[in-house]
Amino acid sequence: MKKALILAFIGLAVASCTPTEKGAGIGAASGAIIGGAITGDVRGAAVGAAIGGVSGAVIGNVAGQPGNCYYRDRYGRRYVAACPR
Repeated sequence: MKKALILAFIGLAVASCTPTEKGAGIGAASGAIIGGAITGDVRGAAVGAAIGGVSGAVIGNVAGQPGNCYYRDRYGRRYVAACPR
């Protein structure tokens, strides 16, 4: 019963997140599991969580803007515009 209640609270917490936050959370959790499994220590899990969190946030941010692409102008500045069809 306690496990079901905890999972329900986690589900409600994740439901209110933006795509960027969801991506960061999933990436951090996955990175921690993979980093810990590969290295076998806490330091590897922490590094994996950091890398996974940043990667997940970037992917989640792009997923939150369907139909838009990132471009760079000739001065190196990034901007978002509609993707070509």
